[in-house]
Amino acid sequence: VKGKGKGSEGGGRDEHVPRGPAAGGPSSALQKCLKDMEGRQYPAYKDLSGDGWDIDGRSMTVFFDKVQGDAYAPPSWVRVRVPMRAAGFPKACVTDSKVANTALCDFVTRVLSDLLRGGGGTDWTQAVSGGSWSSSKGGDLQIDTPGQYVIERTSVVANAEFVEARVTLALPARGRSVEGYRAADIVGGLCDAVEKSLFFSALDSKALRQHVESVEDQHALRQQLASLSLVAFVGNGAVLPRKSGVDDRPMTRQDSPNLVLFQSPASLEVTMTLPHAGVVHGMGIRRGISLIVGGGFHGKSTLLQALQVGIYNKVPGDGRELVVCEPGAVKIRAEDGRSIKSVDISPFINNLPFGKTTTCFSTADASGSTSQAGNIMESLEAGATTLFIDEDTCATNFMIRDAKMRKLVAPDKEPITAFVAKVQPLFDEHEVSTILVVGGTGDFFSVADTVIMMDEYRACDVTDRAKELAESPAPAASGAIFGRITIRCLHRRGLAADGKVAARSLRCIQYGETEVELSGIEQLVETSQARAIGDALQRLGDGDLLDSRKSLADVVQQLERTLRGDGRPVGEQGLDSLSRFREPCPFYVLPRGIEIAAAVNRLRTAEISVMDGR
Repeated sequence: VKGKGKGSEGGGRDEHVPRGPAAGGPSSALQKCLKDMEGRQYPAYKDLSGDGWDIDGRSMTVFFDKVQGDAYAPPSWVRVRVPMRAAGFPKACVTDSKVANTALCDFVTRVLSDLLRGGGGTDWTQAVSGGSWSSSKGGDLQIDTPGQYVIERTSVVANAEFVEARVTLALPARGRSVEGYRAADIVGGLCDAVEKSLFFSALDSKALRQHVESVEDQHALRQQLASLSLVAFVGNGAVLPRKSGVDDRPMTRQDSPNLVLFQSPASLEVTMTLPHAGVVHGMGIRRGISLIVGGGFHGKSTLLQALQVGIYNKVPGDGRELVVCEPGAVKIRAEDGRSIKSVDISPFINNLPFGKTTTCFSTADASGSTSQAGNIMESLEAGATTLFIDEDTCATNFMIRDAKMRKLVAPDKEPITAFVAKVQPLFDEHEVSTILVVGGTGDFFSVADTVIMMDEYRACDVTDRAKELAESPAPAASGAIFGRITIRCLHRRGLAADGKVAARSLRCIQYGETEVELSGIEQLVETSQARAIGDALQRLGDGDLLDSRKSLADVVQQLERTLRGDGRPVGEQGLDSLSRFREPCPFYVLPRGIEIAAAVNRLRTAEISVMDGR
């Protein structure tokens, strides 16, 4: 294949660079080209882009999709592709099922990541830094390594035609000069790692099968919830506690000899049949209103935290493989200081001082109660089917209002209708369930369908006792009506970023001159989900998905279907549509539409209005 000659990028050579197999010797044509670049100006690396480089005798092709302009720029995007006829992965894992395909790509990503991090003898992820301006720098290879969750990602893609890995490479330099020999070594290390990870014959087939089957079982378990009128399931033997607040791996007996494995109360135990694991038993949480109660430090929040990530499949050995919830479950919390745009919070808050309306409420600095009301109403608009709530992260005056306070402050002077008075109408009118952690009030006992007490991390069904203790029905809003869910329209103005977009962390997106704070969106688990959301906001800002006749929820759901690749053959990556360049991005992880909508609602420059007649 003919190489690229010297162009406007600068630094290239006039002669053609060979792109086919080398004539002989141990180095590929790509490695020889890199060695020939030794000492040239850094822009010479631009010659690597274009057609792929076939690697002699290894059935793989290397593509340099986005080549950095200098050693201090963001790293280059590199893909290594292996034809499926050479890779040899079973059709059942590649094209028969989206779930199996995602599990396969996740497994291959983990194997390749381990090899790049030293599993093959050399740690290729370490950059050279420090020293003087003219010293060596860069050289690190990175792949978007998964944590405990098996989610669709762009790090490895497999379809009927090929399997490919996508990595970033900080092309090495000494000052502004190419370090071609070091770059050739790194590329060789990448090809070695690919040879041990992207070919079925090189992998532990038993481990791969177990990985795929575990993910398929988790998906099947989640799919069975609705038919049994359940919103969540916690399998017996599950390990709910994590190693620490910054380590999401499961706690072990070495970490704590007091580790308690989950066991369902007999009265709440249900039986499920999975395609691979067969019959499993555990606690089923039914539709309606469920409370998790107990003393401090007895495992209430630990159970809720396990449930809220039940929207995801986990890696085998995580301990929460049999902890699932319905796909539309959303964690709700108070979020002081966030902005709210045109949200009807009147089901909870009315009669504000000075006649301020709450049917189309906007603020740049929401209080605890208004932010929690806004979070609930926005989540319902986006399609939430179950709410997870922990009193520790709630506004107390939003949740309850006891008898003494009701006597002291007249009803016409209190704008807030407490959540305890709305939780039952929410289920009755909109079929939205609630799972609520409470430890400081019994006001919810009278409206609860199920009360689970955690006692030293052991679950007990105390529903009957809680009902006995409920002194009277919960105070209800007039007529026990929840109220409407407003439908809003998203406008293009204010969506475009006025500068660089980058996910600074899992909890914050730098969006031009503003920041999108994601700390209140607790079900995000990987920084690359935040990266995808940042580019999803830009995609919405392009404007072609927006229409004054389409609701915000409809627009986001349409985008979500595109990102999932709905309607495409299994293995065709929908997330690639987010890339702001022509080249596929190596570090996206799929977010739900609910989280994309939540980010839109937190973008302070966005313009959102109530749809006419809605």
